[in-house]
Amino acid sequence: MKKVLALVLVFVMTLALTGCGQKTSQITKVTVSEVTHSVFYAPQYVAINLGLFEKHGLEVSLINGGGADNVMTAVLSNQVEIGLAGAEASIYVYLQGKTDYPMVFTQLTTKDGSFLVGREEEDFSWQNLAGKHILPGRKGGSPYMALEYAIKKNGLNPQTDMNFDNSISFDAMTAAFLGGVGDYVTIYEPTATMVENEGKGVILASVGEEAGEMPFTTYFAKQSYMEKHPEIIQNFVDAIYEGQTWVKTHTAKEIAEVIAPSFPDSDLAVLEKVAQRYKEIDAWSKTPNLSKESFDRLQDVIMEAGELEAKVPYEKLVTNTYADIAVGK
Repeated sequence: MKKVLALVLVFVMTLALTGCGQKTSQITKVTVSEVTHSVFYAPQYVAINLGLFEKHGLEVSLINGGGADNVMTAVLSNQVEIGLAGAEASIYVYLQGKTDYPMVFTQLTTKDGSFLVGREEEDFSWQNLAGKHILPGRKGGSPYMALEYAIKKNGLNPQTDMNFDNSISFDAMTAAFLGGVGDYVTIYEPTATMVENEGKGVILASVGEEAGEMPFTTYFAKQSYMEKHPEIIQNFVDAIYEGQTWVKTHTAKEIAEVIAPSFPDSDLAVLEKVAQRYKEIDAWSKTPNLSKESFDRLQDVIMEAGELEAKVPYEKLVTNTYADIAVGK
């Protein structure tokens, strides 16, 4: 009898181990290159830390690209499957005439997430930038163009009324500013608040709030990858939408607690303050859909910046197929 029970136990354990093996094999690994690591992308970190990607059969790894150009390079060279950056990156590649250019399939944020940081407290107005040394990032990038748009909106010309210095790369701007370069710099969170808390700068204005809505940060992938793995893209969008919905319905404190593992060097109080700041400017997209109107507005900003001569067709660069299915579920 003992031998029978032993055989049964071995059989049950074998089935259990086989079942576990099957479950693991169903998890697909996906690598995402994000333009920077910021609370600005809270819905993404919520989806990771609450297991929403795993729920949809995905294991997502993040790489900090340190700029949209680096993110796009990683996507085009197949170093990563998905890129997270401004939609302008896809526009530029499309205009190069590449056949397998990346398409945008999800919108994550609707405004610029950077904040203008100065060296000391002041009665701030955008006119204060006249004659000053500004660190705006890479020319042609979304942060650069959003800041440029905000400045022009306030009656100044960045190219003639100030030193609009694009010689410093996006990922090196904060270090350069802390090293004494420039009078003002744009910084993403939580870094901006950490700089302020350390007494090394002062947050003066939200670039996104001043520049207005546009599809600031989006997910994109090469068409060949999307055609070969539509189920992976759909599962990814489903998880992101659940993250967007969760962020929309929870407090800044709750958001901070959930995303904290993604920011081990940031104090929980800082994360809460930052999450509240992004909530107040309505920075996060409520759905993964990217409308033609929003995409055209982005192209208006790019054209005004002198980086685009004519608008590219919305249908060529954006697909809402996966977003529509996610929202309709």
